[in-house]
Amino acid sequence: MKQMTFADAEYAGKRKQTRKELFLIEMDQVVPWKGLIALIEPHYPKGEGGRPAYPLMAMLRIHLMQNWFGYSDPAMEEALYETTILRQFAGLSLERIPDETTILNFRRLLEKHELAAGILGVINGYLG
Repeated sequence: MKQMTFADAEYAGKRKQTRKELFLIEMDQVVPWKGLIALIEPHYPKGEGGRPAYPLMAMLRIHLMQNWFGYSDPAMEEALYETTILRQFAGLSLERIPDETTILNFRRLLEKHELAAGILGVINGYLG
């Protein structure tokens, strides 16, 4: 088990859940993660040769948070460094946060294979 960071310890002592936190908890439960991963996985790089790829689940969750909260690629990278709940939702630690180019490349991958609109459509169907 990983050692808790000071930021994690501070966050764990927090009493009130924010609206953003409650929203992410709800999305974690209602989004059909396995189905979306299965849709994207055939197109996602395996990270063979060079630096290992970020987990597909983390990149999908980052992509969705960008859409839900209106973050640009650079703002999403910064938010992941600054906001514990966003890192936790994505399943990331401060040690390895995707940079803005990696976030951009994931969105381009979804657009190239015409998956982005379908993903949001599926999620909006669950929410609607």
